[in-house]
Amino acid sequence: MSSKGKKRVVLPTRPAPPTVEQILEDVRGAPAHDPVFTALAPEDLPDPSPRTEDPEAQHEQIYQQSRAYVAMNERLRQVGDILRQKFEDLRQAGTWLAICCPALD
Repeated sequence: MSSKGKKRVVLPTRPAPPTVEQILEDVRGAPAHDPVFTALAPEDLPDPSPRTEDPEAQHEQIYQQSRAYVAMNERLRQVGDILRQKFEDLRQAGTWLAICCPALD
């Protein structure tokens, strides 16, 4: 039987997305060790708040933070390029499928 002969399943309507207030309440109520906050946090980043009294140590800490920021920015740029390429590949595959296999629509 072709896909056109099958009955369509009616899905329930989606719930309304949470409001900004609900999201903020949820985030504020989450513990600091929640995986949402820790899963993507690199473990080798320096502490974001310089607490030492030594100005030289503060400068070194700020320098290391800057290096980590630049490295992460470059990584995000690379991942964005990869994502764009994969999107283009998928788009081309979809176009090819639509041309070669119109019965799949």
